Amino acid sequence: MRLHSTVPTATYRLQLQPSFPFRAAEEAVPYLASLGVSHLHLSPVLEAVPGSTHGYDVVDHSAVRTELGGEEGLRSLARTAREHGMGLILDIVPNHMALPAPATLNGPLWEVLRDGPASRYARWFDIDWAEHGGKVLLPVLAGPLGGELRHFGVAGRAHGDERVLRYHDHAFPLRPGTERLPLPELLDAQWYRPAWWRLARTELNYRRFFTVSELIAVRVEDPEVFAATHGKVVQLLRDGVADGLRVDHPDGLADPAGYLHRLAEATDGRWTVVEKILSGGERLPGDWPVAGTTGYDALRHLDGLFVDPAGAAELGARYRAFTGLPPDRGGDWPATVRRAAYKVITHELAAETERLVRTAGRICEGSHRLRDTAPWALRTAVHEILVRLPVYRPYAVPGRPAAPVDAALLERAAQDARAAFTVPEEACAADVVRDAALGRLGQGPDQRDFCARFAQTASALRAKSVEDTAFYRHAPLLSAAEVGGDPGRPAVSPEDFHAYCARLQHDWPATGTVLSTHDTKRSADVRARIAALSECPGRWAELMDRLAAEAAEPRAPDPHVAWLAWQSAFGLGPANPADAARLAFAVLKSVREAGLRTTWTEPDAAYEAAVEAFVAAHPCGPARAALAPLEDALWPSVRANTLGAALLHLTMPGVPDLYMGTERAYAALVDPDNRRPPAFPAGDGAGDGGLSAGGGDLSAEKLHLTRTVLRLRRARPEWFGPGASYEPLAADGPAAGHCVAFARSGAVVTVVSRLHGRLAQDGGLRGTVLPLPGGGRWREVLTGASFSCEAPVALAELLERCPVALLVRD
Repeated sequence: MRLHSTVPTATYRLQLQPSFPFRAAEEAVPYLASLGVSHLHLSPVLEAVPGSTHGYDVVDHSAVRTELGGEEGLRSLARTAREHGMGLILDIVPNHMALPAPATLNGPLWEVLRDGPASRYARWFDIDWAEHGGKVLLPVLAGPLGGELRHFGVAGRAHGDERVLRYHDHAFPLRPGTERLPLPELLDAQWYRPAWWRLARTELNYRRFFTVSELIAVRVEDPEVFAATHGKVVQLLRDGVADGLRVDHPDGLADPAGYLHRLAEATDGRWTVVEKILSGGERLPGDWPVAGTTGYDALRHLDGLFVDPAGAAELGARYRAFTGLPPDRGGDWPATVRRAAYKVITHELAAETERLVRTAGRICEGSHRLRDTAPWALRTAVHEILVRLPVYRPYAVPGRPAAPVDAALLERAAQDARAAFTVPEEACAADVVRDAALGRLGQGPDQRDFCARFAQTASALRAKSVEDTAFYRHAPLLSAAEVGGDPGRPAVSPEDFHAYCARLQHDWPATGTVLSTHDTKRSADVRARIAALSECPGRWAELMDRLAAEAAEPRAPDPHVAWLAWQSAFGLGPANPADAARLAFAVLKSVREAGLRTTWTEPDAAYEAAVEAFVAAHPCGPARAALAPLEDALWPSVRANTLGAALLHLTMPGVPDLYMGTERAYAALVDPDNRRPPAFPAGDGAGDGGLSAGGGDLSAEKLHLTRTVLRLRRARPEWFGPGASYEPLAADGPAAGHCVAFARSGAVVTVVSRLHGRLAQDGGLRGTVLPLPGGGRWREVLTGASFSCEAPVALAELLERCPVALLVRD
């Protein structure tokens, strides 16, 4: 890995939106500087769909978003940040643009819809012009065309003399010379075909972001498209407005490695992290010229440390008994993932897989050796191989040797896929798909297309089937159902955590690390509370049984909803009047995403009403008091999990990214709950409350810890940065397994206790000591206590006031 120009010591993510523009961020700069972060990490800043609360629906790459304050607002924020010793990191979206209403907002797409494949912008978008008679299918109609014709009309454009086709809020260009045709003939004469929105599943002929038809994919593999879509970002970097980049969803690109090399060249190697989700033991490709990932792999290791493995297994058994769910509908994790993948590949992504089948068919037709491979066999092979991929995608490119890891991955998937065929000769279709996906069948247009689209479809399938479906169907321990997580193996041992950190320091020392993001389904503090349930699975299950037996009307429509809602309520913490609407929406979103009883596109109104009524009456009603005894009993674990995860995150290898508001206790559920505009204190927000022996104010404790560590990182970056070292420290004694400790550069030591429920049962920290490295004395900077390293430190003394400690050589 190569060195990068400016490596942040810590970043702070701000989710910009019209209600929190550049000016609001600028007003928060003194406070954020006082925390000790080196850079503000901004959500996308380029022109987006009006009103967008996230900015990933870009409509114009050449302009900074007007609703946020425009380019002058961004430059003003950058100047103020510089005055306070901070820089900016920009989030960029290379994979897709918005297909907005009206389409006039997206200038390049407007010209393509007007001029067709001859447009100068046709190369921007991945459109299969061979389908639908050379027209772009636009799935925007509320119903079938016949019933919607009366809503169409031709009118003048809001700005200019050009005539346009209008449908409700939509406006589309007219092919020159067709303006005066009768409506039916006018529709047939366009380069696009307005269609019922339900046709998107099977008929769409442009590549999109996952299954979101309103986001049309962009072909940044084309050098001209890259230059046009990155010009403004590169200018902002060269002008010193920004220092680095976060790249959104690189797995959606045709050639991520090629794109990242072009980006590194254009940006002179600025610090860049990529939103790459690593599954299981997957490693980030070593040839990517980036600092690392955005940190979901770190999140999984951090969360897993605070999950009791035996307790998690028992929770799984209790969940299956309580819900009665069959293995492939939530009862068993691998079976649930596989069933979800089959459903997504044959429904939501049917258009994408059919394009692969058509392309594979053309490849076979062009080869005497492959010509008799039947389309049904190719379709079966595509489906069976895709659902068996355990990672987001391979990274093969025609004309280059496939990486051994990709070759082995697809070989295993193809071998297993052969079992779906009865006739061995027909099973050879799996070999055809495998070789095409690895780029082994040549370098023609169809071969290149299949190789790229297979990988892009694989990433969409993984995201939709795991993150957006299986995570909501399998819910024994909700804290494990997080982006990058593995609910089948939620616990991480201290040994595995140390091995992971050692790899990071060696291979990707400037990578990003996170605990909460704008995409996490539950904030870190909510997950910390839920993880504590793994320490008392029997007590939780007994409470669930009692609540179900005693519940008055309205009852939960099914046991899964009851488990999900009560565990979410426990994660939110003590009752708050505002929780009812937040929790109801999150649970409703969960059951829609799960897609077992209701969905976004086929809602069951009666079922959804029953879900909302149950949540309001029980987890958000008087019955919520039943959680109080368990909350009191688990408070030591919740406190230890919350502070422990925060301290590990801030001192482990990598660059920690703090999500807005998480320097204090922060309880948020799935978006849009986690994208609420923050409220920052005026000025520098001095005064943080410190630590208390009983941990009465967890929010104040977390702020004190966060501010202390961030300022230390800013003052001594060499202790934590790319040139630092990481040394695991082993405790000795009966409670050694409850301690995670390491030294950074021999100058600072992190100590965290874990699994406090089990720890109390095992007699506490008595008799367990931690040897400190080197000679001299150490100062515990969170409390001010001093310790000598001449003899091992007793953990009971070190952690007397707080379940975590940070020692600096005095």
